[in-house]
Amino acid sequence: DGVVQDRGIKCRLCTKILKKIQMLAGDNPDKAAVAAALRKGCRLLGRAVGKVCQWLAKKYQDQITEGLQNGDMPRDICSAMGICQS
Repeated sequence: DGVVQDRGIKCRLCTKILKKIQMLAGDNPDKAAVAAALRKGCRLLGRAVGKVCQWLAKKYQDQITEGLQNGDMPRDICSAMGICQS
């Protein structure tokens, strides 16, 4: 089923992106640290993944920031955004 497979790919991408952002933002990041990590992380991930990353950053920045500040795991944040099935 293409939709499920597509969702799986998006979920893996989302998780990969957020792991990178989490690493760059450091422990206990403030909003500015997450924003900077998103900008830098999206550039580091290459063109194709970077585009997905920028879309995620634009659409979900508040949720990503909140999730990272709460210490949530990347997969859980992606689930909360509806990209991964929990």
